[in-house]
Amino acid sequence: MSTASGSAFVPRILLLPAVLAVALLVVPLIALVGRLDPATLWADVTSPAAMSALALSLQTATVATVACAVLGIPLALVIARAGARTAAVLRAVVTVPLVLPPMVGGVALLFLFGRNGWLGVALETVGIRIPFTTAAVILAQTFVALPFLVLALEGALRATGVRYEQAAAALGAGRWRILWRITLPLATPGLVAGVVLCFARALGEFGATALFAGNAPGVTQTMPLAIYTAFNGAGVSQGTAVALSMLLLVTAVAVLLLVRGWRPGSTR
Repeated sequence: MSTASGSAFVPRILLLPAVLAVALLVVPLIALVGRLDPATLWADVTSPAAMSALALSLQTATVATVACAVLGIPLALVIARAGARTAAVLRAVVTVPLVLPPMVGGVALLFLFGRNGWLGVALETVGIRIPFTTAAVILAQTFVALPFLVLALEGALRATGVRYEQAAAALGAGRWRILWRITLPLATPGLVAGVVLCFARALGEFGATALFAGNAPGVTQTMPLAIYTAFNGAGVSQGTAVALSMLLLVTAVAVLLLVRGWRPGSTR
């Protein structure tokens, strides 16, 4: 007996908005590629400014992703295993950076760590200054990227349930052994997805970074800020902005494909 494929249950009329959605995502990128100038492309993407901005973006996004993992994995565990009301409150708090305009996040970080901010005053007394430094870039990226890891992992933890953990506990396994041998391995696909989304978001962060860290070449000028600077004609042409945009796009897609291919159990 033949079995209908999953697509057989989708109403045909929905194909039209689905095609339009794909076009909305793909056509602007094709338009971007169409503006590339082959004569200057190599010089633009290998310029010292482009290489410096790309290196800083990759370095800060990597550190921010590690920070998100250190903070986000415990938070996801707490939310997934908490009661319904506590989980709802924590999930709402985690979601706030997703719905806030990034500029608002930058202002909030500035009011916390700035010279007159709550923590900024105390840090100034011991000679520590965070705003407009590379550390500020990492903090801004962590602030906007953390929800992606927490929500992806929390969903995976809820899907796996607690049956295996309860069985292991009944057999005498301790909490740390259950965490490393059962909980995290079962949630690995969600953890990987969260880390990838977290890194991609950190790599493309602009608004909070611009307000909290500034746009100093070699210190806080990441690729999105370099693209913004080039697009506004600060000594270079819009052709440079297009080339840098393509370089950032290719880098992000390469990272996504690399991790997608590694993900265990992935069949499509």
